[in-house]
Amino acid sequence: MATSFALETKIMPSADLGEWSSLPGITDYAGQITGAPASTLSPEEGLFVGYGRVPSVFPYRMQNMYSRALKNESVRVAVLENEHLRAEFYPDLGGKLASLFDKDAGRELLVANPVIRPCNLALLNAWTSGGIEFNCGPLGHHARTCSTIFTARTALEDGTPVLRFYEYERLHRVVYQMDFFLPSGSKLLFARMRYVNPNEEVTPAYWWSNMAVPELRGNRTVVPADAAYTTTKDGVTLVPVPVYRGIDVTYPVNNPCAVDYFFKIPDGVRKYEAEIDREGNGFVQVSTSRLVGRKQFVWGQTAGGDRWQKFLTSDDNTERYTEIQAGLAHSQYEHLPMPPRTAWEWLEGYGAIHADPRKIHGEWADARRETEARLDGIITDDAMESLLEATRSMAVSPAKEVLITGSGFGALENMRRAADGKEIMCPHLDFAAPGEEQAFWTSLLQNDPRPLDDPLAAEPSWMRDDAWDRRMESYLSTHPEAPAGARVRLHLGYSYLVAGKHEAAEQLLQLSLRERPTPWAWAGLAKCAELKKDNRKQAEYMLQAGRMLPGDVSLAREVFRALTQAGMYGEALALYDLTPENVRADGRTLMYALWALLYTGRLEEVETRLTANGGIVIPDIREGENSLTDLWFALKEALAKRDGVPFDRAKAVPPAYLDFRMS
Repeated sequence: MATSFALETKIMPSADLGEWSSLPGITDYAGQITGAPASTLSPEEGLFVGYGRVPSVFPYRMQNMYSRALKNESVRVAVLENEHLRAEFYPDLGGKLASLFDKDAGRELLVANPVIRPCNLALLNAWTSGGIEFNCGPLGHHARTCSTIFTARTALEDGTPVLRFYEYERLHRVVYQMDFFLPSGSKLLFARMRYVNPNEEVTPAYWWSNMAVPELRGNRTVVPADAAYTTTKDGVTLVPVPVYRGIDVTYPVNNPCAVDYFFKIPDGVRKYEAEIDREGNGFVQVSTSRLVGRKQFVWGQTAGGDRWQKFLTSDDNTERYTEIQAGLAHSQYEHLPMPPRTAWEWLEGYGAIHADPRKIHGEWADARRETEARLDGIITDDAMESLLEATRSMAVSPAKEVLITGSGFGALENMRRAADGKEIMCPHLDFAAPGEEQAFWTSLLQNDPRPLDDPLAAEPSWMRDDAWDRRMESYLSTHPEAPAGARVRLHLGYSYLVAGKHEAAEQLLQLSLRERPTPWAWAGLAKCAELKKDNRKQAEYMLQAGRMLPGDVSLAREVFRALTQAGMYGEALALYDLTPENVRADGRTLMYALWALLYTGRLEEVETRLTANGGIVIPDIREGENSLTDLWFALKEALAKRDGVPFDRAKAVPPAYLDFRMS
């Protein structure tokens, strides 16, 4: 069968992603880059632990306004198919490989989520589980994971169709390109990756391909390693595998709590990872040598892990998953320093594997030998390297047709480079043209920035880049009284804030506020106050921002967070009663109000509202966030104290719908 390629649509139950947050992504900014995690590793391990971390996701805006209600929606699907495999991709979810179906065995190789239901696990909050996701940029699920990226069609020299995805990543200022192809007769779907640092400076490089595979009792993760990096109470530690602390951790269900194992694959050993069931059937990922890292992640067998598995999918779906992953570095505690003007390329393969179950589930060395022998029967290491080389010309050639357009920031960056006399990025990639989201920046390039037309309208985009800072500084020095000054000072103030120039940022935001009051200037000043640990001033500033737009949920969340953080519980409750219905209906805003009720002694109200209608729901509750369980424990302790009865927190069991604890 000749390989086919099609762009289709299908109807899927989907939650509404909603609007982007009206605020820039500085909520979690703590004033500096978070330091490297503690580590027991010796210098000889050679890991870049802590390198490449960023202080915040700014200049991105957050995707945190989604709901949980599902309704049938039309979803775009790009499909590659041959006689052995059918691969389905979602261009509007960052190019995710949503399904890889083994036609020979009649089974799905991945966990294909039957719904699109975002939850708070990604850099910009929204993330969907299932399938295979391809992550670049700062540590975490990437910034475009719930957004449309460039989608194009091209071909190999023999005419085999190629599905191309690409985008510009704004924080590390890199370009990533993914070319997928499924040759006739191939039992592997190939992904030819190209990661480009087009800059004149070293940049931190990060890449992980995350694969959701079924978590079934008896499944084993097979990888060519005898040790793994993981986090213990002492920090990042190297531990033995397969047996650690008396359990064989290569069987995902054996791990009691959520945990990551980053396998230490020796140099010169073939790079692969497989998930194989009791009968010897499974899924395998293999790559050329550059992709050195392999990982296993499990949610664990706790109530919180179970709650997360269900929270990420449809209410009636009982399928559980494990993630196996492949990355540029040995672990996700690190980035790699990538030289200037450099392209890194590698080839990945995904497909079914069939092995002798007695060997797979016997001695560890036998499991590895058996997996490698079966993998060699599908494709050898040398053949992978040869295929990478043979497709290089295709990878640097323009696509035959751009089918779907991504963000306008790649085009904007090329415009900026051209204006500064620099070479443009990846000339073979068509980044289309900047749009309305980039309009302020294109006008700044022309030294005629758009002024604030509506001070209550959210800024479409922000920027954190020294080259753009210089342009804004130059404009302000030559146009100190210009109408656009308030907007330029607002943007430069936020850029300075995240660059660590806090005093200069505060001055610019105050000037912007005097010229043209906006909620965004007040919110920036509130962050300045928070960094000074002046919680009352922070709350006062956020109140000013919230009063300008009382129905803005993004602002309201920050207002109520600031009020409760400052201990201003009475003010929070008075404000909550006056806010519009859409704000009161927001789960996160309600949670802050419940804390205020608790601290003012209104315990029965807290209990009623915490558990009413099946319990409070915060659609964007964060992975690792224990706010709801903490609230439940605090309530039960307060009730016990009021009633004069003992309360043992260690023995108390929160309702499952409130329990998101990972350990």
